[in-house]
Amino acid sequence: MTVPDTSASVVRLDGPWTHRDVAANGARFHIAELGDGPLVLLLHGFPQFWWTWRHQLPALADAGYRAVAMDLRGVGGSDRTPRGYDPANLALDITGVIRSLGEPDAALVGHDLGGYLAWTAAVMRPKLVRRLAVASMPHPRRWRSAMLADVKQSAASSHVWGFQRPWLPERQLVADDAAAVGRLIREWSGPRLPEDEAVEVYRRAMRIPSTAHCSIEPYRWMVRSLARPDGFQFNRRMKRPVQVPTLHLHGSLDPVMRTRSAAGSGEYVEAPYRWRLFDGLGHFPHEEDPRAFTSELINWLKDPEPDR
Repeated sequence: MTVPDTSASVVRLDGPWTHRDVAANGARFHIAELGDGPLVLLLHGFPQFWWTWRHQLPALADAGYRAVAMDLRGVGGSDRTPRGYDPANLALDITGVIRSLGEPDAALVGHDLGGYLAWTAAVMRPKLVRRLAVASMPHPRRWRSAMLADVKQSAASSHVWGFQRPWLPERQLVADDAAAVGRLIREWSGPRLPEDEAVEVYRRAMRIPSTAHCSIEPYRWMVRSLARPDGFQFNRRMKRPVQVPTLHLHGSLDPVMRTRSAAGSGEYVEAPYRWRLFDGLGHFPHEEDPRAFTSELINWLKDPEPDR
């Protein structure tokens, strides 16, 4: 049996960035930051951590931005709290980090779960979000309707339904040195498969004690709240439109989140909204083709009047 990784070296990987911890919303969050200028806050998805943005951090810094990638609550180098994994609280983590960094606002860039939370933060704390860029995730109301009404989307997101079981998903994620993490990343990618070394980094990070449980908890809330008052309240809250320029990025071969599920999220944006579909890419466009993704992102960030 392999002893789980617990050292900071698993998370605080070397690079041109600086690692540190910041306090926000009653917890401690690990960040990697690089550059000076307007803040761009990068939010990872499942089953990853801040390192998924390793290609974007230097490029954003070179483009004149303060690029910060944070580990979400319960993941990477951030605190693993017993509660607080509903999207409203996780969004307050994000806006709290913006404030802790001493910035008036940020451009949020979120992938997968990080994208879901970026949508949420833009609705809940609009004054703290300057711009919004989301990859591989529809608006929360679109996600909800697709999961309930689209049989193909429900099947594509079978892992989310599987997460609803107690304890077993956590054990499956870390079994055989977190082999499931590598399998999911490869299955969800397009033809440009990740390097074995990158997959191993994600497997090591998932083996940090309690990470598997904390990674799954947001998805448990998302499904279990579908028929609960707190879920109805959150869904009503998300009716409030996003009021900042929004860039929506998606891989045409994404097997987890169907294009038709993500498309149409613009109906919840009362500001310039740009949809960008990357042909031949899967669920991780920022890693599968970092040059194309980063170019699209930076050009949009620098556009003073992003059009529809």
